[in-house]
Amino acid sequence: MSDIGTASSAAEAEPSALRRSLGFRDLVVYGLLFIAPMAPVGVFGTLDARSHGAVALVYLVATVAMAFTAFSYAQMVRVVPQAGSVFAYARAGLGPRAGFVAGWMAMLDYLLIPAVAYLFSGIAMEALVPEVSRWVWTAIAVVLTTLLNLWGVRPAARVGFLVLAMEIVVLLVFVVSAVVVLARDGAERGWLSPLSGDGTQGAFALSAVLGAVSIAVLSYLGFDAIASFAEEVTGGSRKVARAVLFCLALTGVLFVAQTYLVALLEPLSSAQLAAEPARQGSAFYDAVDASVGTWLHDLVAVSKAIGAAFAALAGQAAAGRLLFAMGRAGRLPRVLARTNAGVPRPALLCAAAVTLAAALWAARRDDGLDHLVSVVDIGALTAFTLLHASVVGWFAVRRRGGPVVWWRHVLMPAAGAAITVTVIAEASGTAQVVGAVWLAVGVMVLVVQRGRVG
Repeated sequence: MSDIGTASSAAEAEPSALRRSLGFRDLVVYGLLFIAPMAPVGVFGTLDARSHGAVALVYLVATVAMAFTAFSYAQMVRVVPQAGSVFAYARAGLGPRAGFVAGWMAMLDYLLIPAVAYLFSGIAMEALVPEVSRWVWTAIAVVLTTLLNLWGVRPAARVGFLVLAMEIVVLLVFVVSAVVVLARDGAERGWLSPLSGDGTQGAFALSAVLGAVSIAVLSYLGFDAIASFAEEVTGGSRKVARAVLFCLALTGVLFVAQTYLVALLEPLSSAQLAAEPARQGSAFYDAVDASVGTWLHDLVAVSKAIGAAFAALAGQAAAGRLLFAMGRAGRLPRVLARTNAGVPRPALLCAAAVTLAAALWAARRDDGLDHLVSVVDIGALTAFTLLHASVVGWFAVRRRGGPVVWWRHVLMPAAGAAITVTVIAEASGTAQVVGAVWLAVGVMVLVVQRGRVG
């Protein structure tokens, strides 16, 4: 039996092992909660300005780009069905040290994305109830969702399903309302402009679209968190692989559809949005307000406030599983590997504490959100690159997965790695510096632990 299989069997035999209680629907709920069905709301204006109006095409390209990463996750979760996701996959395909680096970089993503989501929730609630500061709302959201996660993965999934259903209903209300307005009043822009550009910043530019894609991938971060629950799913790891691919495909359809519709409703051109950056953040809301009415504006805002908090819940749960796996392997303090009734409570509390500190720091600064958003994707993209390398390492180099299928085990992950490296190169200078510093700290930790190979 391989060392990976032995570790997995041992983990299942321990009384402190994670409890298997999740089905396919629960996995999809966690994935969609983390991503959020209306994730483009906050970045629509920025993407519209950068892509010269071809915002729906941006999400179409981003979906295809992220499909390579989803495919690599599906490959590895079948052969390494362990909590910890990319940490476990890189350990198996590239070795324990590469596994630590992958987990360390993913940790930056899993701890900061929930902080951004909690802050989004606090900002939305402050807009609805301005008498209460955003940092108070942010703290309340952290406490409530942490309690749900400590209760257990199954109860949290049930509550999350209700929140997700609400978000889907609000999205459907927006779609129907937008279609009615477009049928009655016509479009503000050309019907194909969301796919070809609105022409106000010159001819169609592929470079502008690709530059916007580097931002749009932020909307997808979270589908990979599904793989973190591999030790808690019933029915085998193939169910996890299907859930990863299904979530990405569904969110791709939702993102393209809603950005296409709101681009047609947008009264400002992409050139105007580019010239007035202050209007980019509220562009989605402003378009809905002007074309449909304030009632839908408020409905979307409430949905985003609640949905963001539960996106953070899913992210916090995934972060807890990552810390649990790294603690179990001895790469982080082993106290993080303890469970209570199948729930990794020390790991969850540690993730909650770090996320709360980051979210409250950002909530009390005027530029806090900008700082967080600028760095959240760098850790995930680095981990994704190592994920693709793990597929090649496991199947083509170590040849542990049977006969090598070159298009599946080499070409697809190589293309995926090329995409993630390109996106990293397009990231902001701040994000690259933060990523480099975080990586350097991880390497120092690895040097200190050089005697450990777990």
